[in-house]
Amino acid sequence: MSAESISVFSPKLEARLDALVKKYPVKRSALIPMLLYAQDEVGYISDAVVAEVAIRIGITELEVRNAATYYSMLRFKPAGRYHVQVCTNISCMLRGGYEILDRFRQELGIEPGGVTADGMFSLEEVQCIGACCWAPAIQVNYDDHDELKPDLVPGILSSYRGKAKAEGKTPHA
Repeated sequence: MSAESISVFSPKLEARLDALVKKYPVKRSALIPMLLYAQDEVGYISDAVVAEVAIRIGITELEVRNAATYYSMLRFKPAGRYHVQVCTNISCMLRGGYEILDRFRQELGIEPGGVTADGMFSLEEVQCIGACCWAPAIQVNYDDHDELKPDLVPGILSSYRGKAKAEGKTPHA
């Protein structure tokens, strides 16, 4: 980025991205980590994020989008403060993954792809989070929850609501 450019990233993230690019012999190798860090800060992969990442590593915006659409952990629309991903792949499905997903639907009052009205939670059905031995499993942001039963869902949601309250943060903060 040039000195005159206005970044969509915080100075701290800009420094992290600059260091990341220097770490790899081929700049393009930094693409997915850059997008993950950007998503953590911005909340999703916006058009501005795509444009800035493309400039930083010297590829086209189309190349950034093509790579980003391949990975289910990258989002192109805002998610809730706590993004609940419920695995329904074969191992999780056989051990109750759809029942877990249904319980989250009921508790949150949203369908997969939706965000609660207060912005606290979003829900997504995913194919494999790499916890097959501990199925059924979910991931909330970067927290893993495994060997679940539907009756554990309210407690999981309650713990994240409590966490947000303890941090003194509103759902969208």
